[in-house]
Amino acid sequence: MKRFFQPIAKDGPSKKPALSTADSAPPCPGGGGGGGDEEEKGEKREAPMRFLTWNANSLLLRAKNNWPEFSRLVQSLDPHVICFQEVRMPAAGSKGAPKNPNELKDDTSSSREEKQVLLRALSNPPFGEYRVWWSLSDSKYAGTALLVKKQLRPKKISFSLDRAASKHEPDGRVILAEFDSCFLLNTYAPNNGWKEEENSFKRRRKWDKRILEFVLQIEKPLIWCGDLNVSHQEIDVSHPEFFSNAKLNGYIPPNREDCGQPGFTLSERRRFDNILTQGKLVDAYRFLHNEKDMECGFSWSGNPVGKYRGKRMRIDYFIVSEKLKDRIVACEMHGHGIELEGFCGSDHCPVSLVLSEEP
Repeated sequence: MKRFFQPIAKDGPSKKPALSTADSAPPCPGGGGGGGDEEEKGEKREAPMRFLTWNANSLLLRAKNNWPEFSRLVQSLDPHVICFQEVRMPAAGSKGAPKNPNELKDDTSSSREEKQVLLRALSNPPFGEYRVWWSLSDSKYAGTALLVKKQLRPKKISFSLDRAASKHEPDGRVILAEFDSCFLLNTYAPNNGWKEEENSFKRRRKWDKRILEFVLQIEKPLIWCGDLNVSHQEIDVSHPEFFSNAKLNGYIPPNREDCGQPGFTLSERRRFDNILTQGKLVDAYRFLHNEKDMECGFSWSGNPVGKYRGKRMRIDYFIVSEKLKDRIVACEMHGHGIELEGFCGSDHCPVSLVLSEEP
């Protein structure tokens, strides 16, 4: 989620090992998150059970400034799957040419240098144990990445909510991995914005409609994670009245349901509730934690300086099919407090999910 108190600076891109296009799950090329991924004949396709999601707010900046802290977290949790949002690395392709959202830009000296910084970070332990897939924007904006342990080779990787499409979602907002027993959906939902404009309310309504259509037509259990840019209930924000009454430069939308902080308007929350209800989906964190936790119960925190100090929201989720709810062992946020401890330099903290083995 973009910070509401000020625009996110456009400094520092994110980089990752390049992977191939959609459909099958190809090997990660040399120099990627750990190099080759040869698969022994007869290797068993195991099911992922430990997951980590994080809006890094520029993966390159995190690699430069916060990688030891994040690496320690990954080593301690040992997730089978890591999902990143807001990687903010541009896709490969020279100026004016078609872009390749599967690969990191490296056609200039600065982009090559930035790419190497990120690839080195992703080649160091424990990240060398993972394959990496990218879905990138044309510029240093949005974008997602998926890291999967090499022994858990997915059957298929795609990059659109339309499973028949070969193209990526605009701005690299989706990576979908199909495993034998489930789908894993990594999304960076567009911010609702403040106005009735094409890139604000209208864009988010279209996104929510497509998410609903997607969850209704999948044929396997779903694990959906990422920065979903919505706080479902009042318990999911630190100061409900503050967020309900928030305005941008005094502007009040004509529809009361669209008033308030992006991510906490009634219209967004009702659409999200409808997605969960119709899709027979469960919020894994709230399934285990039904009390408000002012210390550790939020995934996004406002700037420690200014009017958003101490104002926090839970907008990063693991959502699972009802069929999986009895397998939820743990779902935790790994940041706490208004000083953003455990956020590893981002304005979002990592969130983890643990499932028990399939019965």
